[in-house]
Amino acid sequence: MQLSVIIPVYNERRWIPELLAQVLAVDLDKQVVVVDDGSTDGTAEWLSEWQAGQPEWITVLRHPSNRGKAGAVRTGLARATGACVLIQDGDLEYDPNDYRRLLQPFAEGAGQVVYGTRLPAHRPRMFFRQWLGNVVLTGLTNRLFGTSLTDLMTCYKLFARDVIAGIDIESDGFNIEPELTAKVLRQGLRIVEVPVSYAPRTYAEGKKLRAPTLMSAAWTLVRLRFCEKLRVAG
Repeated sequence: MQLSVIIPVYNERRWIPELLAQVLAVDLDKQVVVVDDGSTDGTAEWLSEWQAGQPEWITVLRHPSNRGKAGAVRTGLARATGACVLIQDGDLEYDPNDYRRLLQPFAEGAGQVVYGTRLPAHRPRMFFRQWLGNVVLTGLTNRLFGTSLTDLMTCYKLFARDVIAGIDIESDGFNIEPELTAKVLRQGLRIVEVPVSYAPRTYAEGKKLRAPTLMSAAWTLVRLRFCEKLRVAG
């Protein structure tokens, strides 16, 4: 069972070398698809040099201009070949050693969608506004869709490839998180959560999630819950 890891990257020159070293060190049958989303800090140049000599199961793609996280994920999905697909942010907030934990419910047939939750029992190390925004959005999701999720905005989302390939991703940026969740739940699919490690970085270190994104995410959830038709690819 091959795992396709899609890594959207934007201005992560400081973090991407160590992140890729950790991803490659995970002993699994995997495909790695890195999508540089128009970086301007030297990330693209470093990736171009790094790619030389890498095995064929590693692919590096580049957008000439920034299209947002969702745009990078769409590009990566077009090249994904694994039985399941995982989205991995291009920094060091999430630990690739958790891949096996995320894959276990999928391998056991417990579900086709698995989320890595950072909030299994208590508030992890994260900024108060970030934590509060996530709690509000997760609570809104549970209210709208009758679920009991704990971490809507987690990066670690694992999908059976046919599930995510069948979703028409409309968002451009971070709204991909509520969009994917809403469209999965609209299909009646169960989302399994497993606890994962999390080491947040500061805004000074490059964190990109901000308050307007959270307000837009809330509207995305409401819109997709009450829209008459769920658009799917193809």
